[in-house]
Amino acid sequence: MFETVIGLEVHVQLNTKTKIFCSCPTSFAQHQNTNTCPTCLALPGALPVLNIEAVKKAISFGYAVNATINQKSIFNRKSYFYPDSPKAYQISQFDVPIVEGGELIIDFDDGATKTIRITRAHLEADAGKNIHDGAISKVDLNRADTPLLEIVSEPDMRSADEAVRYLKKLHSIVRYLDISDANMQEGSFRCDVNVSIRPKGQKEFGTRVEIKNINSFRFVAAAIEYEVNRQVEAYEDGIYKDEVYQETRLWDVAKSVTKSMRGKEDSADYRYFPDPDLLPVILTDEMLEEGKKIPELPDQKVARYVSELGMKKVDALVLCSFKELAYYFEDMLKHDISVKNAVNWLNSELLGRLNKAGLDISSSPVTADKLATLIIKLESGAINGKGAKDILDVLIEKDEDIDALIESMGLAQVSDDGAILKIIDDILSANSGKVNEYRSGKDKLFGFFVGQVMKASRGSANPEKVNALLKERLA
Repeated sequence: MFETVIGLEVHVQLNTKTKIFCSCPTSFAQHQNTNTCPTCLALPGALPVLNIEAVKKAISFGYAVNATINQKSIFNRKSYFYPDSPKAYQISQFDVPIVEGGELIIDFDDGATKTIRITRAHLEADAGKNIHDGAISKVDLNRADTPLLEIVSEPDMRSADEAVRYLKKLHSIVRYLDISDANMQEGSFRCDVNVSIRPKGQKEFGTRVEIKNINSFRFVAAAIEYEVNRQVEAYEDGIYKDEVYQETRLWDVAKSVTKSMRGKEDSADYRYFPDPDLLPVILTDEMLEEGKKIPELPDQKVARYVSELGMKKVDALVLCSFKELAYYFEDMLKHDISVKNAVNWLNSELLGRLNKAGLDISSSPVTADKLATLIIKLESGAINGKGAKDILDVLIEKDEDIDALIESMGLAQVSDDGAILKIIDDILSANSGKVNEYRSGKDKLFGFFVGQVMKASRGSANPEKVNALLKERLA
């Protein structure tokens, strides 16, 4: 039996307006090599100037994960030679990063939790982008010097599931903090996965393999599972030392395999040294105090929803996983509706329809106020549950006035005793044989009568009234 050991290095693109060491914009999908200047092109004589907004965002993250913020940190040069790095080195942090330590708690479906330690989070400049077109490779340097916060975990994860839960929680936190849009499709949130195996009970780690630049939760899980199986098979076949060595591999999406890319360097190979063009970063007390002003984060929201609103933790975890969803829910509660109905209609009814339509909550055609108004109509007895669902189906397609829809769709719920009793009497008269069977002990026929009354009223009769009045008549 083997134990899997996983550590993650997550690269978060900070949402500053300009790059980390120059004033070029960080806007996505501009024409190739237009967001560039002598500094990010590494032309002779151009000097970097640190973007203070990137520093502030790093401080906020540090406080969010209970880390130590180093009042003095240093930028280093990390030497490597790739076509998308015009400097032939990367400006990063090594010995003294801006954020050290910290932790992140992941949640499991059974209510259990696990703390994943964070080693460090440091600022660095992104590289450009290689574009491969057949036998030709091109380089786009628009992304060069875009500010990154690299967040390095300890090797505390033991399965692909734990790794994905860690990534999703981290993704949620950086978006709550508004330090990144964390758009995985655009590469604003991507990770390197370090994977090794060891026989259960062995203290020493096995040989670590790095899988580079994965930008999907699903691909992270698949890459880990494939790599673990590859290493286990090599171990069992007696070729572990030949097949598994310290290297960087890539995830081939089309073939669902990891492929060898290059040997993995040790830190000494990068020849780190302090960047002579950049002074040490000295944080003022004012900057540290300002960095503490962070919004309510997912874990705090979950705890508040459970304690103050009496919500089930599993529901709270769903609502708080995305800040837009939590804010939508809180906007709903500004109306006088029950928490239970708000949770059910948001989590089950609305999200189910949005998923089917390929939409998320931020692009929902139904606003929080609109959904709350629909629930108010339901709770007041103006419409029943089926009618509310029918109206929601319409609202997904087009914005309409709810009162007008109730009228035009004939969904106004009938609660008048006289009207309902007339329908009941007609049903009982038409089914006298079944009435006798019911009265002789076949209680299950009660559901039949309820169904017939609801059918006759075309769903408009108040179900509670129908049940009560039917019992009276059948008695």
